[in-house]
Amino acid sequence: MTTTAAAARAAKGGCTGGAAGVRPLLSSGRRVTVDGHAICSECGGAIKPIGPEQWRHGLRPVRRLTPLATYAEFSRRFPWLVVSEDEWHRAACAFREYNDKLKPFKRKAVLEAAENPCLELFEMLMTAPARLLDLEERRRELASLFSWAIPNEAALEALARHAPLVECGAGAGYWLALLRARGVDAIGYDHARPARGNAYHRGARGAWTGIERLKSTAAARRHPERALLLCWPPYDDDAASYDVLRAYRGEVVIHIGERDEGATGSVRFHRELAVNWSLIEEVELPHWPRLQDRLMVYRRNPVRRPLLERDRCFECRQFIPTGAIGRCDACFRRNPPALALRVGRHRVEYPREVVEAMPAALRKAFEASPTRITRADFETMSRKTSSSRSTSLPFALKPR
Repeated sequence: MTTTAAAARAAKGGCTGGAAGVRPLLSSGRRVTVDGHAICSECGGAIKPIGPEQWRHGLRPVRRLTPLATYAEFSRRFPWLVVSEDEWHRAACAFREYNDKLKPFKRKAVLEAAENPCLELFEMLMTAPARLLDLEERRRELASLFSWAIPNEAALEALARHAPLVECGAGAGYWLALLRARGVDAIGYDHARPARGNAYHRGARGAWTGIERLKSTAAARRHPERALLLCWPPYDDDAASYDVLRAYRGEVVIHIGERDEGATGSVRFHRELAVNWSLIEEVELPHWPRLQDRLMVYRRNPVRRPLLERDRCFECRQFIPTGAIGRCDACFRRNPPALALRVGRHRVEYPREVVEAMPAALRKAFEASPTRITRADFETMSRKTSSSRSTSLPFALKPR
């Protein structure tokens, strides 16, 4: 049963405070969210805001936050937001200007030498009342059309100093197009073209410049004479970061993303950089709230050292996938926890004492969550691991 179903059942039975008494569960003054939404402090069911300090059970498709045509219409559509008319007016003007500037670039084929529309659009958003512009959606919009990292002149100049370049996983080719427009010797590869089926670049307009179709490992191996450029490789994909780094035989690697096992590059990628490469240059980039991406230039160390750090199951001491924390599948199956949730490719385990200390509403929400790992999941895991001690699913242990 999902949290939505639990909420419907709670609504029928009625929380003690009735519809007027629905309140979100708080922790240290902040709303607790389960499966991406607030939960009722009494029944643990999903709730949604309907006005200032007003909530109701159940979920419906969330309306994307936009300034809309008039202040009155905005207030009716988003009654839970307390916004002055002046703040709304500034956001509406900025949003209209943003869309007017964005629209032609959805069709434009070539960038001029001095153009950097991604940076211009980002700066336009940052000077407006950000809370009314749905920055999360704007980021996805610009990342899909341009790039997941926002280039500035300092970064482009740094890249030019380390040319010639080969970008592996070039995406929409936006950084590549800016470099070529400035006369920099740069080539790019990606095995997937921008298209509606591309999870990272869904736009139908295609790439900003010519990109050859080839897997990143093969491309990196082909060009040891060029500096390797990796821009926002996915954090959970060795093939896009670690494997490319190991295939590369050149001397300089440029990583555009977050450092220290952040939002970009796999755990093994960051460990390989720490052991066998030295940071020689770093450039700060414009970044979205809660992100700290930057351009980092590394030079290969003279002598390669093996990666000796290995991750083990804390219970049986068998090896587990690099970057995983906690127990292997076999130990998890043999001694299941009081509560376990699936979070992406990972598991989060809650020991019995932690579950018993939870607020009742939070425990109910977790137990009703579609991400909960049930007894049926245990049995499926048992069948998969009965003939092997492989640890195909990383597992994260909730601190006690």
